[in-house]
Amino acid sequence: MKYQNLVNGEWVHSAKEITVYSPINNEEIGTIPSMSKEEVDIAMETGKKALESWRNLSAVERARYLYKAADILERDKEIIGEILTKEVAKGYKSAVGEVVRTADLIRYSAEEGLRTVGEIVEGGSFEAASNRKVAMVRREPVGLVLAIAPFNYPVNLSASKIAPALIGGNVVLFKPPTQGAISGLMLAKAFKEAGIPAGVLNTVTGKGSEIGDYLIEHKAVDFINFTGSTKTGKRIGELAGMKPILLELGGKDGAIVAEDANLEKAAKDIVSGAFSYSGQRCTAIKRVLVVEEVADELARLIKENVSKLTVGNPFDNADITPLIDLKAADFIEGLMEDALAKGAIPLNPVKMEENLLWPVVFDNVTLDMQIAWEEPFGPVLPIIRVKDLDEAVKICNESEYGLQSSVFTKDYQKAFDIASRLEVGTVHINNKTQRGPDNFPFLGIKGSGVGVQGIKYSIESMTKIKSIVFDY
Repeated sequence: MKYQNLVNGEWVHSAKEITVYSPINNEEIGTIPSMSKEEVDIAMETGKKALESWRNLSAVERARYLYKAADILERDKEIIGEILTKEVAKGYKSAVGEVVRTADLIRYSAEEGLRTVGEIVEGGSFEAASNRKVAMVRREPVGLVLAIAPFNYPVNLSASKIAPALIGGNVVLFKPPTQGAISGLMLAKAFKEAGIPAGVLNTVTGKGSEIGDYLIEHKAVDFINFTGSTKTGKRIGELAGMKPILLELGGKDGAIVAEDANLEKAAKDIVSGAFSYSGQRCTAIKRVLVVEEVADELARLIKENVSKLTVGNPFDNADITPLIDLKAADFIEGLMEDALAKGAIPLNPVKMEENLLWPVVFDNVTLDMQIAWEEPFGPVLPIIRVKDLDEAVKICNESEYGLQSSVFTKDYQKAFDIASRLEVGTVHINNKTQRGPDNFPFLGIKGSGVGVQGIKYSIESMTKIKSIVFDY
């Protein structure tokens, strides 16, 4: 099937196309347009033209479109879920769940937008001379938001950019991932069916090598909201110049396990956190740091839990499914070979068939191994044994990333002390690392991101303050 881009309220083809294949079996799913720079210009122009009338609508009027789009998504959850499963090899049940979660996110974004109000600031609270001076502080849209989404959540992480931007009065140019583009276009289809005005939401598909930098540097773009690799995020930061950006990047999320932890719960949560969607999540647990005295028992429990994971076809809802492509599998294979050569002990069979990797835990991982520091983005988990919790915190903080961490202990004073010392955006106590409810703040520091997401925080990020001062 030939899919099209939504530009100025119409579905349009391009002269060039990109064929999308399924990572499950290399089946051809369909084609998407490969847009030229000239076609990007047209999409940008139509967005800019639509901005004034869209921003002048009341929040209540904008919210109506979001509610309708959410209802359409939920209505079509099985159709979109099937496409999503084919495109990114996510378990079908999880794929449908992603669509439903996205509908909820859009509804909440509409509601949060209705709660986003300005304030009145009295000058007399600072100095007597300004007693009759008042500032009316309002939030206004930033303008045209460029939303760039990743393959692993092509519906949810797209909507997490689009919905807060739209309710804030912005127009959006949406660049879905190439692998996941069809799912992203289905999201755009829901907004079109909801009747969103022409030009308010435009989509752009194409090769990053041809239009990627052009999109980032385009003078029509007022704000860039990106989720993807740290390498690409740094490139965006360099090209963006003075444009405000919101970046959600990579992570090397560590699970710290103390000697007094409930080891059975810790092992279960760690395996769930590490291997969900085959570990292809920025918030996946990517290394375990456990104190030596309980390391043997924790390793045994983790191995036991991993052995219960199913491997295979996402339409059978297997726990471990094919990785997004062969390049991802080859990268992980290199990390495993390095770990084995340097003495790491695999607790499960090391097995690969093309881009399908069986889940494996490596014990006795040392800090000279690449897997101790690199983000694998796959079903591989290293266990690093430490002498005490101070060493665990030190190793976590030496990472280039700073997304999330978990702390497992029955001593909450100890947990909060460790949480205060970890250089990450979020710390989970006695649970796996995860994005969490979409209304929670979500952020990374260091190489893991710039700015704060989460529905309310995303709306605030993609709106700007205007202060109107008058004397009475």
